[in-house]
Amino acid sequence: MTKINWGIIGCGNVTEKKSGQAYNKIEDSKLVAVMRRDAAKAADYAQRHHVGKWYNDAEELLNDPEVNAVSIATPPASHLEYALRAIKKGLNIYVEKPVTRNAQEAQEMADAVRESGAKLTVAHYRRALPMFLHVKSLIDSNAVGDIRTVQIRMWKYQNPDPQANVDNWRLQPEFSGGGYFHDLAPHQLDLMLYYFGEPANSSGYSLNQGGFSPADDHVCGQIVFKNKVVVNGSWCFNVAPSEAVDSCEIIGTKGKITFPFFGTFVTLKNENGEETENFTHPEHIQQPMITKIVQYFKGEGPNPCTIDEAVVLMKIMDSFTIFK
Repeated sequence: MTKINWGIIGCGNVTEKKSGQAYNKIEDSKLVAVMRRDAAKAADYAQRHHVGKWYNDAEELLNDPEVNAVSIATPPASHLEYALRAIKKGLNIYVEKPVTRNAQEAQEMADAVRESGAKLTVAHYRRALPMFLHVKSLIDSNAVGDIRTVQIRMWKYQNPDPQANVDNWRLQPEFSGGGYFHDLAPHQLDLMLYYFGEPANSSGYSLNQGGFSPADDHVCGQIVFKNKVVVNGSWCFNVAPSEAVDSCEIIGTKGKITFPFFGTFVTLKNENGEETENFTHPEHIQQPMITKIVQYFKGEGPNPCTIDEAVVLMKIMDSFTIFK
């Protein structure tokens, strides 16, 4: 395969800036078709982004002879279905996060990939961003000594408007798998796996404190890695606006690395002092990851995030949210 011709299933907001335009800015990559159930919105997207073909039926896109790779960017409830259908068509696959609603669905996807030999990558794209690669280099170079504990806090204000919460699929567990935790935590927890390797065990709990939607709005969890690093996480989407926070602290025997998951700086504090490095994310934040995926699909590089890795992540998320 010398050129990757993409089709997007679910050309909604996540593809407007983060990924959709990136496909045409990478060598040997082109976005040739998009699909959305709302035909008018699909046509509008294709016109605005100069995409040659649009569909309102996923089967038509999957059968398009020009498409050899599909990006699944729908809500998580349909990720497994579309992935299985794409696998049967012999297509390469890029799946948005969370890869599925739970670990059982993720394992079914992994089994299908293994049995078919298909190429599938999961959209944990922070692995490819310079900011988070910098954090990895600090860890790997022993800049803060042996890592002892990691403290994650993600606290946000909950929208008290019942109608807004009803209309937001991210707060409908049957579509998303949970609430904002399922939307945001995959990025955070995947980086922990990327940084620290294989987990030994994990546990946690979740509950719906505010009652603003069907989804739990408070999640706590702990991961113990096989290298004895301990990660503690707190996600609360029901705090005062003044108390909103996005913070990760990686604490070792010689200092601390601090950064926000959805920000642009990394602070290193150790015996040599304290310094902060600022970063500018790419215009299309998924472009570095998609570049690696194109190389993988062409047989020129490794898979930047496998479905098996995503299964491990979903098992951790389940351990935080299923048992209460």
